[in-house]
Amino acid sequence: MKFCKKYEEYMQGQKEKKNLPGVGFKKLKKILKRCRRNHLPSRMSFTETINHNCSRECPVCDGTFFPELLKEMEDVVGWFNENAQKLLELHLASGFTKCLTWLRGNSRKKDHLGLIQEGKDLVNYALINAVAIRKILKKYDKIHESRQGQAFKTQVQKMRIEILQSPWLCELMAFHINLKESEKESGATVASPPPVHALFDGCALTFDDGKPLLSCELSDSVKVDIDLTCSICLDTVFDPISLTCGHIYCYMCACSAASVNVVDGLKTAEATEKCPLCREDGVYKGAVHLDELNILLKRSCRDYWEERRKTERAERLQQAKEYWDYQCRSFTGI
Repeated sequence: MKFCKKYEEYMQGQKEKKNLPGVGFKKLKKILKRCRRNHLPSRMSFTETINHNCSRECPVCDGTFFPELLKEMEDVVGWFNENAQKLLELHLASGFTKCLTWLRGNSRKKDHLGLIQEGKDLVNYALINAVAIRKILKKYDKIHESRQGQAFKTQVQKMRIEILQSPWLCELMAFHINLKESEKESGATVASPPPVHALFDGCALTFDDGKPLLSCELSDSVKVDIDLTCSICLDTVFDPISLTCGHIYCYMCACSAASVNVVDGLKTAEATEKCPLCREDGVYKGAVHLDELNILLKRSCRDYWEERRKTERAERLQQAKEYWDYQCRSFTGI
């Protein structure tokens, strides 16, 4: 089955359940076909027609193709981020909130499996839309004999609307590994139908020469590798956060890079402060705490995590003391 038909069937099935945004794959292909037809010379052999491509700068395509695709990508990434965040907040909920969550379902076990299935559905949604975007841009470049499609992909990565760069995808990967480990520890088994973890069979936290890597082979053509070494302290990330540019750091390291006190937090960072790696500015205020990843690292690196926790606790207390001492001196004028 051609990907276009497969994608249309998938999105049609999803829209019957809920109104999901997607990539107008068929509509975008029609724009490219219209572009080729409008640029064909009047007299051309059949072979020449097949091999003909329109000009590299094409008003027929560029005035509709890229703006349409950009809007669709924003809608897809926005929906994915919002729903992944809700799912993970539900999983991490505690106390009264968690009690209410379990009481809404028929049983705790059913709710637990429901969370897993929803996580799988979210990743399937992210994956198939990422492939759709990749294929339509590749077709654009093939027709135009250009690299504008690749340049567009690079630009949207800088605009932070590339779905495979979303910090919530990283969190979903950690979420599934955590659930699998929890099932092993409890001795629980998942009855038929087939395990909903199947999509994540190739997903794991590995250590290459002591350096942590979160990797997942989502399909034959899509693989996600996330380096979990903080480029500031050069150690495994602790209390990890993802800046809006997608780079991951320890929370305290990020505060140091943003020139803010841990008491004030990253929300007070100046818009001119840059990411230490990519040098993008304005990336701190929208930083995302990676709580599922933190749980995974705590479980996988117990000795390191405990030692780092003690060190950071002392450092946070020292920074808090200095902060409040300064505030008191400012207030009293002493």
